[in-house]
Amino acid sequence: MLGLVIAGPWLTMTAARVVAGRTRRPAALIAVRRLADDPKAGFRAVSGLVLALFVTTATVSIIGTINDHRGTLGGDRQTRTVVEAGGDGEAPLAGAVPARLLSEVRAIPGVRGVAVVHANPDGVGKAANRRVHPGDPPPDAPALVACSDLAQTPMVGRCPAGASVAAVDSYAFVSLQSHPSLPWPAAAISTAAVARLPVQLVYVATDGSTAAKEHVRTLLTTAYPHHQARTVGDWGTDLQQELAGWRQLANVVLLTTLPIAGCSLAVSVVAGLSDRRRPFALLRLTGAPLPLLRRVIGLESTLPLLAVTAISIGTAFAASALFLKSQMRYDLVSPGVAYYALIALGLVTSLGIIASTLPLLKRVTGPEAARNG
Repeated sequence: MLGLVIAGPWLTMTAARVVAGRTRRPAALIAVRRLADDPKAGFRAVSGLVLALFVTTATVSIIGTINDHRGTLGGDRQTRTVVEAGGDGEAPLAGAVPARLLSEVRAIPGVRGVAVVHANPDGVGKAANRRVHPGDPPPDAPALVACSDLAQTPMVGRCPAGASVAAVDSYAFVSLQSHPSLPWPAAAISTAAVARLPVQLVYVATDGSTAAKEHVRTLLTTAYPHHQARTVGDWGTDLQQELAGWRQLANVVLLTTLPIAGCSLAVSVVAGLSDRRRPFALLRLTGAPLPLLRRVIGLESTLPLLAVTAISIGTAFAASALFLKSQMRYDLVSPGVAYYALIALGLVTSLGIIASTLPLLKRVTGPEAARNG
């Protein structure tokens, strides 16, 4: 934003010189000559709108990208519907999961696989790579999962060839995204030793049917009444509430910055007319028609607006992409049609504001305005 404010007058001057070299119309020559001589005044009239477009673009880009990455389930919806009991950071469920419970869960129509995720009190295995988002807890020691169980829940990742136990980041079991090709490192521990470790959570993959999910949820809730049995849809609902608040914040930004910038534009144009009432009055006395002077005012406001708007929007996209990549490791997602419609509406409204001030030109540039003192 600081760079836009500093570079704005220079961009205005450059655009004016380019237009001056390509036009022979009197109105355009007068307008670009004034912009080239005093680019700061020309940019000052549209600076509020330029900054509003920067804020609007950055806000919509960042919130829209976060919503795209974190507001929807990734991968195959049929295999990403899971139920867990327990969770990352909670007390272990028990020393072992009863074999009868696992048999009952696997026998439910629609269940595709069950993974028993064991706690790792001794920190066996390498620390798993994890995308840490703002507000997430710091990564703990990886959980331990038998490769035979991990093969039944491919949305979490896969074991390396020849391994019997994998060290899996616990966050993978609560992520909304599928990572079937993500390889987890092998853990130097036997399957029998893992079976004796405390169970952190039970992870179940279903076919997505409501009957299968609710049947599994009932069994796990009955077996572990002090722990939550939640689906990916439950996690998504919580996240959607948070994202709805962010979208509301974006709407507030849009509905406040653009009207304020439009009022600033109107005040700046009217102030420019008042400051130059005598030069315009002299032009009228020397034979310059009123439509010519109106085109001069329109070009003086429109040229810097259009020239710097493109730079402002591009800068906002670049800043958003850098922020998302460095802080959240997300690739920028292009805003939807609504954003571009809003930008077009904002520009059309700005041109309308400029046009609405032009009738004042006749009133303030009468013959009396040409007199000295």
